Amino acid sequence: MIGLFFGETAFPKLILKKIKKKKLKHFIIDLSKNNIFKNNTNSHRISIGQFGKILKLIREQKCKKVIFAGKINKPKFSELKLDITGIYYMPRIIKASKKGDAAILKELIKILAKEKINVISSIYFNPELSLHKGTHSILKPNSKDLIDIKNGLKILKNLNSYNHIQAIIVKNNNVYKETTRGTKKLIQSIKKTKNKNGILIKFPKKKQDLRADLPTIGLDTFKDCKRAGLRGVVIKSKQNIFLERQKCINFANKNRMFILSKWKKYLF
Repeated sequence: MIGLFFGETAFPKLILKKIKKKKLKHFIIDLSKNNIFKNNTNSHRISIGQFGKILKLIREQKCKKVIFAGKINKPKFSELKLDITGIYYMPRIIKASKKGDAAILKELIKILAKEKINVISSIYFNPELSLHKGTHSILKPNSKDLIDIKNGLKILKNLNSYNHIQAIIVKNNNVYKETTRGTKKLIQSIKKTKNKNGILIKFPKKKQDLRADLPTIGLDTFKDCKRAGLRGVVIKSKQNIFLERQKCINFANKNRMFILSKWKKYLF
């Protein structure tokens, strides 16, 4: 029995499709904003503050493995429904929330580990959703691009202490950093120039728990990059979620953008 903690985005639906295809026993804890999994069999809508109820369900289902997938938004703690176990753990969650959404996930994983419940990788059943090393587009990065990528990665490595930063854009010798508002807002903040240049680099943080929090790229990301006049996208090999792969590759090729999945040792 596998427990599925599902949030927003299309990614959880792809996991569910694969699990159903494999006919694996599962149940869903729906943490999405609009209860998008309500029509699925064995789906449960439980507040993230009701840890007692969540743990009871996991035990009843004789579950030892769980998956976290999709964006789980930071809750409004004043509005959360809490049970006794939730009251016990909530100070830890609130403290973690000050470091960002990823820190909340880390804390949840620690709580589950204490209960001897193992969190497995979100792409365990969908390895095809992660790009391996290489260039995945017709256009390849030129010598200037490679210098910008190397310099950008060094900068990103030095920004590791900031919990929210997974992405930067290198453009015209300037570096633009992701804020708590996310990658989409970062790209939208870039002014398009006459000549196409600029590179989006999106990598996991050094201490990021890759089981539940992988950097995600999809078709919308590439559309935003095109509007910003960017030339390419760089992600870390095997440590990414690459949604709508063929659509992204076709879009990049049509708009003369490159897609690079890197793996060299200097890429932390």
